[in-house]
Amino acid sequence: MSELSQSAIKLGVNIDHVATLRQARYATMLEAHNAEPSLLAAAHEVEAAGADSITVHLRADRRHIQDKDVFELRNGIHTKLNLEMGNTREILDIALKVKPDFVCLVPENRKEITTEGGLNVANADTSLERTVKTLQEAGIKVSLFVDPELKQIEASARLGADMIELHTGAFANAAPEGGEAEFQQLYEAAVLGHREGLQVNAGHGITLINLPKLMGVPHLAELNVGHHLVARAVFVGLARSIRDMRTLMNSYSVIQEAGREG
Repeated sequence: MSELSQSAIKLGVNIDHVATLRQARYATMLEAHNAEPSLLAAAHEVEAAGADSITVHLRADRRHIQDKDVFELRNGIHTKLNLEMGNTREILDIALKVKPDFVCLVPENRKEITTEGGLNVANADTSLERTVKTLQEAGIKVSLFVDPELKQIEASARLGADMIELHTGAFANAAPEGGEAEFQQLYEAAVLGHREGLQVNAGHGITLINLPKLMGVPHLAELNVGHHLVARAVFVGLARSIRDMRTLMNSYSVIQEAGREG
């Protein structure tokens, strides 16, 4: 594990799509001796390359991550485990057995390819608050995946979440030469989240191309990145993919200091 300064931004690596590759061939024969790739082996390589936590999303339809994967990762990794989940009783019961270090509550639509937006915390029913408190009472820190809207940040603070994860999808999907409005939304949301006492994380669609601009957003504690890292791994290997992003992220404190001086 690389030595990071206290002010350095952390990297959480989502390995869902390592499971996607496995499921493409072995979905109906997961116990086969030759089922590959191994999620645990991938997690160990990710850790060795400098990741600070491992993220997996246990979806209701089990399209990639399986229940067994989560338990094996909980028992087999050396860093933190971040479990993404929808607000359902079934997955909550599993989370309470697994006891991940963190849970990130996300919206979930079975027809979507990937998570398409943030939780509507401002208009959520009482079940969301109950889930947050149930997880916290079990000693699990809770993050809410939200769009960078001020009302969602304020609602997350009122709900008592430990963290928010700002949905960076709109920023990531903007043209490389654009994205100013989306960046400004993230900036203001991060400032408000920090002021409200929330740990501010960010994730979705982050790449080596848009990361330098994203690092202009203040108060970021952790980035959660998955698809880009696994996609680059096809060409450069998983460890190199992680190291390249980790190296770029290490300049965050320098960028923030320059911004304050400017």
